[in-house]
This record gives sequence, C-alpha cells and structure tokens, in this order.
Amino acid sequence: MIKNILDLLPKELIQQLLNIGEKKYRANQILNWIYNKYTTDFSEMTSLSETLRTELQNILEITIPTIITKSSSSDGTTKYLLSLHDRNNIEMVIIPNGKKNTLCISSQVGCARKCAFCATAKLGLKRNLETYEITSQVFLAIKELGEEKLTNIVFMGMGEPLDNFDNVVKAIRILQHDLCFNFSPRRITVSTSGVIPQISKLAETGLKLKLAVSLNSAIQSKREVLMPISKIFPLSELKKTLIDFRKKTPYRITFEYVMIKDFNIGKEDVKALLKYLGDISCKLNVIKWNKVDDLHYETPSTWEIKRFIDSMNVLSSAVTYRKSRGADIDAACGQLAAKNIIRKEE
Repeated sequence: MIKNILDLLPKELIQQLLNIGEKKYRANQILNWIYNKYTTDFSEMTSLSETLRTELQNILEITIPTIITKSSSSDGTTKYLLSLHDRNNIEMVIIPNGKKNTLCISSQVGCARKCAFCATAKLGLKRNLETYEITSQVFLAIKELGEEKLTNIVFMGMGEPLDNFDNVVKAIRILQHDLCFNFSPRRITVSTSGVIPQISKLAETGLKLKLAVSLNSAIQSKREVLMPISKIFPLSELKKTLIDFRKKTPYRITFEYVMIKDFNIGKEDVKALLKYLGDISCKLNVIKWNKVDDLHYETPSTWEIKRFIDSMNVLSSAVTYRKSRGADIDAACGQLAAKNIIRKEE
C-alpha cells in the first residue's frame, strides 16, 4: 500500500526507506525537499539518485487537496473549498491580521455534534479526515501564502477535532516536529465542544498545545439546547476535567463564547459565566453569532455586545472580543458548511 509522506513522522519515513534497503539519512533529504522547498514531485528531488526517485514513487506519494473555489473577503480573509481523493469536500480559511496569518483547518468532513448554531452541523458526519488530509491543509496554505509566513494554526474548521483523536494528535506531532513543519506548540490551538474522555486522554499524551473550549453558556439547560453534547458531558464534569487538564499544560485554557441575542447574554447568563470561570486559569473569547441560513438565532446589537463584555470585565482572566472575519463569504465562526455540497444534495 502506497503511503502519503504527509501522513508520516520522520521515524516512519526512515522505516520505509530501510525496508527498501536505503540509508536512513535519505529521510532528511526527502523531508527537506518537502517541508523547506515544498516539492511534491519525487522527480524534482535532484539530490537523490534517479533510481531512488523512481523507487520512491512505488511506495510513497505526496498528495494535497485540490482547490475547487477560493473566496476572498473584504477584510482579507480567504476561504478555500477543497476536494479530497474520494470527492468529499472540506473548507479551510486563512485569516490575515497584521504580520500574523492564521489557518483555520478542518478535522472531519461534516460533524456529528449537532450544535444548534453551527452550519457544519447541518451536514452531519460523513467521515474523519486522515492525518495527511489534515497536514496537507497546512502544506497547501503555506504554498498559497508564498512569501508571507503562516504563523498560527487553529483546529476550528469543520468537525470536532477530539472525535478524530488519533489522526489529529498524529497531525499535531507532524506539525510540531523540527524536521517537518516545525510549528511552536503555542501557535497551535485545538478547539473542542467538550468531549471529556478525549480531553483527559489528550492531557496524558504529553503533547503541548493550546486548548479552546466552545462553551456558549454556563447554564446547563441552555447549553444543552445549543450543544447536545452537554447532555452527555455536563458542565460540572467538564469543569473538573479542564481543571485537571490545566495542571498538565503551560498554557491557559481559552473559552469561546458565541453571543446570541435574547438567549445567552442576559443577567443570569453573566452571573453563571462569572461563577463558572472564576476559579479557572483561563482566557475568555467572546464573538457575536454569525448568521447561518435557516437558523432562527439573531446577532446581538452593538450595544448588547458592549453591555455583555463590560459585565465580564470583573473577571480576573483576560476577556477578548474576537471580531468576526470573513462573514461576507461565509468563512466566519460557525459558517463553514461547503455550501456547494448542500446545493448538490438538494
């Protein structure tokens, strides 16, 4: 079976080479061509013998998704609709901010968690992405950016990353490996809806990364409406798990809170949120709900957003209002759904 190099850690590539009687130092040469020169064609790896280049084509491949469409927002955000080998589609988003470029990547085709405010939930879960389908989004983004540098990676695209645990963890190891993408742990964030067993499992891997939790309400009954996962993993248990996780990481946990008009930004919501976060070393990111077709929720007014944020400023932790980026091209938080898939199925 032909392996995709973007699916392999360096030690696994070395083993592939040893299996065909090659020296292991060849792995460094190959990795340099891929991750420093962004070459996807073995025939162009001129530091390798012609015989080896031919042999590599029989056991390895370097494939990346095909760009179907590329949409540019007025704020500089770019959304990519990507086609995978089996004709399933996913989306990724590049968000520029000064000298920073953040890539929002997908971990699944669709999602099974059925969050009520999210466009991806309407697709349901089609399948998990393979490791190389995750890392290849990063590879593609770096090529797209050209001379500009990709500085941050967030697992906040389509899917629940921790529902694809093994492939996501391996992808992060490849992203962080100094012979591969060489990304700093503090530049990688994994967002979760709160899959408690996998959060605990992630803590035990010893992997360094930033964890973001999509909270959206600190009132159990309300969170159950927005996020059915809360019926399985309640807020009280989630908090215990996150406190344990925090003891094993150098980074504060980030809580993401989508503000929805007349639902989760009232006085009782503020009181519950302050109580829930008060004894956790964390950061709070608040963002307004971005419109999704056929969903009945509404975006708060500018005044309502300010009132909610002001009420959060008594929190000892950092509170940040994250402005929506790419909303005009359906690339903002909660809007990724590969719309042309939906149209085809309709």
